[in-house]
Amino acid sequence: MDYKIATIEDLPFIVSVYNSTIASRKVTADTAPVTVADKTVWFHEHHAATRPLWIVLDNEQQKIGWVSFQDFYGRPAYQGTAEISIYLDEAHRGKGFGKKILLHAIKEAPSLGIHTLVGFIFEQNTESLQLFSRLGFEEWGHLPNIALLDESYCSLKILGLKTM
Repeated sequence: MDYKIATIEDLPFIVSVYNSTIASRKVTADTAPVTVADKTVWFHEHHAATRPLWIVLDNEQQKIGWVSFQDFYGRPAYQGTAEISIYLDEAHRGKGFGKKILLHAIKEAPSLGIHTLVGFIFEQNTESLQLFSRLGFEEWGHLPNIALLDESYCSLKILGLKTM
């Protein structure tokens, strides 16, 4: 697997992979597909030196997903904390790529000045919760019934890991 810094030309792929997760009601709080225009500002908030947005490539150099670090909270004291997001193309889910991507992100975090990673994961997303837990993340918060997806309330777990 390889990782490359995303370019604006990758944004349609990023949006497509993201949109493929919406219907499951397990991954994102978006309830309808987003557009490239919707994600353009978000895309430009990433910076290779501190908050990268990587495209994940398989051994044949085909795009299979993406991973990003985002600012956790817009105050200077939180500069060393980043939210991690991992999204895989449907054809590549459940094949161990998520673990490899998360391990890569954990390894790279200190070189980016990130001492703490946080993940926001819906309680019903047991696969992601198990993955993050297996790699050392601990539950640091639980927000019960905070999201309304269709007609069901969903709880959000906040998982955290010190990388340094």
